[in-house]
Amino acid sequence: MKEPENNGEDGDFATRGIHSGENTCSRTGALKAPVYYASSFEFEGVEDGAQKCEDFHAGYCYTRQSNPSQTVFEGKIAELEEAEAALAFATGTGAVSGLLLHHLTPGDHVIADKTTYSSTHYVLENLLGKFGVNTSFIDTGDLEKVEEAIREETELIYIESPANPTIKIIDIEGIADLGRKHSILTAIDSTFATPYLQSPLNLGMDVVIHSATKYIGGHSDAMGGVLAGSQKMMDNIRHDTLKNIGAVISPRNAYIFSRGLETLEVRMKKHCRSARKIAGFFKEHEKIKNVNYPGLESHPGHENARKQMTDYGGMISFEVKGGLEAGKKVMENVELCTLAVDLGHVKTLIEHPASMTHWYVDREQRLESGITDGLVRISIGLEDAENIREDLEQALASL
Repeated sequence: MKEPENNGEDGDFATRGIHSGENTCSRTGALKAPVYYASSFEFEGVEDGAQKCEDFHAGYCYTRQSNPSQTVFEGKIAELEEAEAALAFATGTGAVSGLLLHHLTPGDHVIADKTTYSSTHYVLENLLGKFGVNTSFIDTGDLEKVEEAIREETELIYIESPANPTIKIIDIEGIADLGRKHSILTAIDSTFATPYLQSPLNLGMDVVIHSATKYIGGHSDAMGGVLAGSQKMMDNIRHDTLKNIGAVISPRNAYIFSRGLETLEVRMKKHCRSARKIAGFFKEHEKIKNVNYPGLESHPGHENARKQMTDYGGMISFEVKGGLEAGKKVMENVELCTLAVDLGHVKTLIEHPASMTHWYVDREQRLESGITDGLVRISIGLEDAENIREDLEQALASL
């Protein structure tokens, strides 16, 4: 595997993750800011209340709009993404929906990749589709096809990189350039990469999205999502969709994610290091037909990954020979790896998209998206890499 062009070894990511935001309690000096379990806040008077209800920058009014624990998390994300501002939601899909519902109106057109995360695909095609928003699901890895798909009414180009569950890599800077050229908003779901592995805003994207439930939290014990971008857009989404739809992150979960960001770098380094070893093992295995990992030179997005990522991530998907039943059999025989549909956990998590996360997707559509019957997705955890390999070896021996 070739090293990424920017391996991030000399960066200050960990320092910023630890020290950004309001880390201490100004009242007591406690090293960790408390969790503010408050739904509403007392005003000093009518004028003070009026200001805070109208503008969250003036202070806290109601947790459906903002909360001190949420502010700490948003501040850390904004710092790590080098964004003007960030905005937290109750879930990753809440963040996606918050952006889409704010930005799109009937008659608008969206360009998205055909392998877009299933819930995002559903919102675009089914929920927004019935209100007159049209989406073209295409191969966004082909910039010529993306430009050909642009219409006068196109308002958004939406991508994922790396994509779920195929680990497809998109040329982020190329998409951003097209957005600027045609005055179209560009957004990326960067959940698999985390703020540590890539910086989409610095590559020209307008909005970056994370499901904080995954690597940012790291322990599958909290749900949340976050957007990062311009101050103006984050403020507008807060007052428009977050406040009025109510996909609000809990103070407890905001605290969990703030803490997760403090250890994100050290965790991601181990995830990446072990994933490289496991990907190499898969590549040589006789019962595996194909391996999707951007660190492999055989991956079609390898060169883009080298340019835009500091490392190749902890997510791998692979296709076992034997199709649907073979994929299921591997699931039934893992012992150390945990059978679960989450990812980014300290434990290695494994799942079979065709029978689990994408069970409701039409098979023809699923296959066209690259999600084959025998595809398996694995999130490499923090266990010893050799222990993970041994478990996968014995599971594959069952085929």
